[in-house]
Amino acid sequence: SNPFEVKVNRQKFNILGRKTKNDVGLPGVSRSKAIKKRTQTLLKEYKEREKTNVFKDRRFGEYNTKISPEEKMIRRFTLERQQNYGKKNIYNLNEDEELTHYGQSLAEIEKLNDIVDSDSDTEERGTLSAELTAAHFGGGGGLLRKKASSEKQGEEEEKPKSRKELIEEMIAKSKQEKQERQSQRESALELTEKLDNDWKEIQTLIVRKTPKSEKKDKEVEKPKPDDYDMIVRELGFEMKAKPSERMKTEEELAKEEQARLQKLEADRLRRMHGIDEQANKKKPSHVSADDLADGFILDKDDRLLLSYKDGKMNIENEEEGEKDEEEEEEEGEKEDNENEEESEEESANEDEEDSAANSHSDLESDLESEDEVAGNKEQKKHKTNEKKSQSVEELDPKMEAAKSELPYTFSVPESYETFKSLLAGRTIEQQLTILERIQKCNHPSLAVGNKAKLEKLFGFILEYVGELATLDLPELRTIDKLILPLYNLCQMFPEAASDSIKFILRDAAHDMEEVIEVKGRAPFPGLDTLIYLKITSLLFPTSDFWHPVVTPAFIYMSQLLTKCRITTLEDVIKGLFVCCLFLEYVSLSRRFVPELINFLLGVLHISLPKKQAQGYTVVHPFTPVGKNLELLLVSDKKDLDSWRKQNLPLSILTRLNEISTTEMNHIRLSCLALCFDLIKKCAVLYESLPSFHEIMHPVRILLTQHAPVKEYPAQMQEWYHSALKELENKVKHYTPLICEKKKPVPLKQYTPKIVKVLEFGRKQGGSKQEQERKQLIQKHKRELKGAIREIRKDNQFLARMQLSEIMERDSARKRKVKELLGSLATQEGEWKAMKRKKWKN
Repeated sequence: SNPFEVKVNRQKFNILGRKTKNDVGLPGVSRSKAIKKRTQTLLKEYKEREKTNVFKDRRFGEYNTKISPEEKMIRRFTLERQQNYGKKNIYNLNEDEELTHYGQSLAEIEKLNDIVDSDSDTEERGTLSAELTAAHFGGGGGLLRKKASSEKQGEEEEKPKSRKELIEEMIAKSKQEKQERQSQRESALELTEKLDNDWKEIQTLIVRKTPKSEKKDKEVEKPKPDDYDMIVRELGFEMKAKPSERMKTEEELAKEEQARLQKLEADRLRRMHGIDEQANKKKPSHVSADDLADGFILDKDDRLLLSYKDGKMNIENEEEGEKDEEEEEEEGEKEDNENEEESEEESANEDEEDSAANSHSDLESDLESEDEVAGNKEQKKHKTNEKKSQSVEELDPKMEAAKSELPYTFSVPESYETFKSLLAGRTIEQQLTILERIQKCNHPSLAVGNKAKLEKLFGFILEYVGELATLDLPELRTIDKLILPLYNLCQMFPEAASDSIKFILRDAAHDMEEVIEVKGRAPFPGLDTLIYLKITSLLFPTSDFWHPVVTPAFIYMSQLLTKCRITTLEDVIKGLFVCCLFLEYVSLSRRFVPELINFLLGVLHISLPKKQAQGYTVVHPFTPVGKNLELLLVSDKKDLDSWRKQNLPLSILTRLNEISTTEMNHIRLSCLALCFDLIKKCAVLYESLPSFHEIMHPVRILLTQHAPVKEYPAQMQEWYHSALKELENKVKHYTPLICEKKKPVPLKQYTPKIVKVLEFGRKQGGSKQEQERKQLIQKHKRELKGAIREIRKDNQFLARMQLSEIMERDSARKRKVKELLGSLATQEGEWKAMKRKKWKN
């Protein structure tokens, strides 16, 4: 009825035929209904949020309105009688049986006639003593009153003593008790002393000292310390943790190392030139105690003046000043040497004059005196020359030793010729020391251009390694030692190292392609290229799926095993070396390499006598028929019997032309043994492949059907059987191929699709299912919005309730505080009034 509580929902446009549901709303009424509903439900739950007990009314027919009250009472009475009927056990709580506690009935205890004082053991339980009542309930004077004793009940009561008499009596009693305690303590001490003396007299009779000889015989073995005791003692002697210094950065370490090497190089140069360090040190001059060192004079002002020339700062003056200072220092050294010589001559002259003055001869002519002076000068020069020759003889071995030493500082060579000359004629250790000092003296953090110089150094070392490998007697030990500086430089500059290796591999691949285009076949590369492939596996990770250096090396090695013809024993050794590199590359990634298996099959094929291959096929570069077969076939029984398993070093490639036939046959047998070993490793590596048996099938056929096992030596037969055992012990594990379960796709039909054309503005729908789905989605959205709105209103209602509770608590607290303050004020006023009255009185 209130027009202010009515909300009219106006529409912008009136549409004919549309029914409106919510034209007029009553927000006040709906709000009050919602609040009432929340107070009945949500507020009730909020107030009972911390309560776990719930009262449930289980009376029969309490909330059933259809049953009359008389019927309810009759029904309840019958249920009660049914529950109590038939209970004749110890837990029956009827009135007939009487429950007891410690022999007394609970009914009598509930009457509280006699309070049992279980703590006191007196006969009169439940009564308080006269002393206690007098002390606590006598109005404060109970302690000073006379205690009535039961012995003098019949006698007349004496007069009460005064306060002073009672206090004196108490003091006398306390002194008497103290004296008694003191006497008891003294008597106890006397008794203990007497007992100690008696025990000492008896102990001399009881104790008998054993002689030393018996002690030695009956030495008690000391118990051995336990493990725990040992650990405890070790922990006692352990060093305590001390604070360590800060870890230095790479730049700081490089600077320290450079400074150390520069100092050592300066010492070496000084020893090489024969400069004595002690001679250069100035001896400290004698200073008297009275000298206050006031004669210090600044000879020269080293400060530079700022000057300009043609509008620019004059820097040449500074450089000239520095040069002048250096020249002055050199001149100063020369002057010092000259001054020393002059001082020696003057001292000698003074000695002569003193001797002349002290002599008793008469004055002679001027000519004679001049001759004597000249003779003395010649003697002094002769002595100084002798001293110099002695010092030179002493310094000669030191100078030679300094010349033979390696310099401590090196600059990075600019070209390969200078690098080669730097290492020429040096031992392996000296070469490594030179490379190490070059890296330390030219660290990238010390100067700007050092990085580019050290990147060039990596290429020089690679070229040097290749040159050492192409010698008539390849220096493989030197190459092995040079891997360490290569690895260090690769860790510092990975990009430059990868570019250098890729450049070498690219050149080798281009050379092989050119030779194949010209001749149709290509030989195996030299020893230097094989060593570069080995260095690649040491410098870069070989287990990556794709790597900018390792992947090209991988492809190049596979081309070597497929495109290079096998014509000599040297080619077989190189091919087996590439197979070993393949296994090293693939050891972690377990990548399948078909070229490796085909090459090993071909090596086994050329170890058989000439006959047509049956059951297996040989792939290029091997041929089933041709002149290069039987390269590894050994028919001499003496050579077979004398063969022993040996490793095949790479240096043997240069000596194959100088080897006898027996040694050549031994090398062939070693190649075959290596082939068996590689087959065994491949079987272990590829056993997890599902097609393992199909891959190794030709190798198994060749080993079981065509290999002349009986002709092999005993050691070779062991290698053969171990490889064959690895191939045959693998179990076939195939997973059957099953088609995926898919819903069958129906054929396309040409029936037209009928879509209802609805009114404009309404939601278009396709099939009935789509319409129902859209309706459900719309309904879900609407319900979700409504639920969010209700949750928000619930939270607001709870917040209002919590705020009202807080305000009620605060108001109650304020009221109580006011009451307390008021009561305190009244007490204070009363106390002050009493105080005033006392002062007036």
